[in-house]
Amino acid sequence: MRKLALLLAAALMLASPARSGDNPVVVELFTSQGCSSCPPADAFLHELAKRDDVVALALHVDYWDYIGWKDIFASAENTKRQRAYARAGGRKMIYTPQMIINGREHVVGNRPRDVVDLINKHKNGAEYVDLTLERVGDTVQIRAEAKEPLRDQLVVQLIRYRPQSTVDIKRGENAGRTLSYANVVTEFSALGSWNTQGPLVMEAKAPGEAPVVVLLQHQGYGPVAAVARVK
Repeated sequence: MRKLALLLAAALMLASPARSGDNPVVVELFTSQGCSSCPPADAFLHELAKRDDVVALALHVDYWDYIGWKDIFASAENTKRQRAYARAGGRKMIYTPQMIINGREHVVGNRPRDVVDLINKHKNGAEYVDLTLERVGDTVQIRAEAKEPLRDQLVVQLIRYRPQSTVDIKRGENAGRTLSYANVVTEFSALGSWNTQGPLVMEAKAPGEAPVVVLLQHQGYGPVAAVARVK
């Protein structure tokens, strides 16, 4: 009986909705297969991806494609997002590997100690929005509530990613290397805005088995208010 009870408890835990609790920290790595400085950061993202208190995302940019190797994961949208973060932060330059921590601070992605220090700083922040996700068939149910109404709206974003990929690099700065990538973003879409005056209830399509992340972020590429994930 005790064994059956333990199994039932485990099943309930697996079936329960994902919540934003414990302040998971969003780490966005802007990287490229054509960048010789990026492999250490790509490897480090594998370690971050194992952590329950981190949502690690690899966004491959396309501005290194001209030097001999076209990154098969790169997109102009990822480059646009990185440039928008730079404008929001008053920075004139973008670079790889760059990590954006919780939409607020940037750090060189191949400096693990600096990255971990920022993660620890942000994971201790106050939680002011509660976010819950539940997967129902090919959809994800999104519910959120702010402890108090906010002055600005939050952008509701849905992200899908591929947990692990290996690529043989034939040309460019990393020619001849076989590199492994974690949590490669395959979809990053805005579902709408939420004014936080009342609870958020939303449904989004999420077919397939790829993990789903929902990110609530202040407008203008501002700070992350909440994040939750279902695998």
